[in-house]
Amino acid sequence: MASYELVSFQTLGDERGSLIAIEKGYNVPFDIKRVYYIFDTKKGVQRGFHAHKNLEQIAIAVKGSCSFVLDDGNQREEKILDNPNQGLYIEGLIWREMKNFSEDCVLVVLASEHYDESDYIRDYNKFLEVIK
Repeated sequence: MASYELVSFQTLGDERGSLIAIEKGYNVPFDIKRVYYIFDTKKGVQRGFHAHKNLEQIAIAVKGSCSFVLDDGNQREEKILDNPNQGLYIEGLIWREMKNFSEDCVLVVLASEHYDESDYIRDYNKFLEVIK
């Protein structure tokens, strides 16, 4: 099933600062096998432009902001990530494009699988063929 939703993470802290714990089975619905982060994205650069066949992900802008354009083949929707206590959970065949990176954006992505090029669909027309 293909879906996406914004998920909130509980912020803990006191006068010393804030902390968010990311835990499988508590606020992440999959085993985390890979974590990567995107930073120093140049002004005007867009990223993504792909879908995954099987991968589950949660993307979190831990600093700054960016936008995700999400497309299930029927409708496109834009979600803005600009809060470190909120993530975007993406499951199944969803085309994603990332844009509008703030200069200070650090985007952390939690993934359910190790990198596997064969899981990617990088051509939008092929994506449309696969979901029909």
